[in-house]
Amino acid sequence: MKTAANIFLKIIFIIVLQGDGIIAAMAQDEPQALPQSAKKEIPRITFKNLSPPFTDFDYFQGHQEYPFQVQATSFSLINAWWLAEASTLVYADEDFVKARFSQAGLPQVRFFDKQSTQCFVANNDQFAIVAFRGSEIWKKKEKFDLNKVIADLKADVDIRLTDWLQKGKVHRGFKEALEEVWLDLLPHFQQLDRKGCKIWMTGHSLGAALATLCASRYGDVQGIYTFGSPRVGDDGFKDKFDVNAYRVVNNDDIVARVPPPGVYTHVGELKFIDSEGILRDHIIEKEYPVKKRPDETYGQENTSPQKKNSFAGFVPSAFRDHVPLLYAIHLWNNFIENGK
Repeated sequence: MKTAANIFLKIIFIIVLQGDGIIAAMAQDEPQALPQSAKKEIPRITFKNLSPPFTDFDYFQGHQEYPFQVQATSFSLINAWWLAEASTLVYADEDFVKARFSQAGLPQVRFFDKQSTQCFVANNDQFAIVAFRGSEIWKKKEKFDLNKVIADLKADVDIRLTDWLQKGKVHRGFKEALEEVWLDLLPHFQQLDRKGCKIWMTGHSLGAALATLCASRYGDVQGIYTFGSPRVGDDGFKDKFDVNAYRVVNNDDIVARVPPPGVYTHVGELKFIDSEGILRDHIIEKEYPVKKRPDETYGQENTSPQKKNSFAGFVPSAFRDHVPLLYAIHLWNNFIENGK
């Protein structure tokens, strides 16, 4: 009897072990849960880290978990985050930019470099990101290039309105800056279209203005997200701007308030990052308060106090909030917080 009982127990033991193996094998076939993504700390902005490039930043971290939404036709926080990082990345040197785009799954990268205009086009078989670089005067460089600084200043300060082919009038300096690269960009865009690539455009600061004009001129664009964009044209330009566009503004960003309103106007649906880093569909108060006190911070009226170490430092908020890296981090944090 004992022998029979021992044999029976051994059989049960073997079945249990085999069952565990089967369960383990089945578990390997189950889709693995994505790792928990964390919000990123907001860096303390000083004059030492005010200007790009930000070569220590881990660009597109999480791109495999949260791939770009190629076919999106409405606002996408994932795409906003991707394009904010692209707009920040393109301030760096060509080799650095190409390597980071390639790591993010966009192995084909072309750099278009003229006197006052620099643009990267990165693509795979599904989509392309066209990212214009902002002003060289904003970029931190090892070598000072006076010619590029003068060219960028001319593009920024020549605010005379000039006729635009798609109707309305636009900023003359921005238009002339786009013209520098247009004849090189156009055939490349047409080639991407023939391949079936969806074209997305983006940029920060001057780069945002150039992306806006480029999207208007080319037309066949899936979407455009701009960050800290100045006003580009008049009401006639706005009325004819027929592109899926979103304009992200970080709180007190001074560049988003120039050239002055009235003659110039913004295009695209506004997404506003308030003083707490929360993305909203509107500015908390009126964008340009008539009786604003000199010590008031733009966009922060009636909001709760700033979090400790969030934006501490002596850099004026109007310039601090223009930092492109802050746009990328805020949008990532909003995506992780909201889970969409």
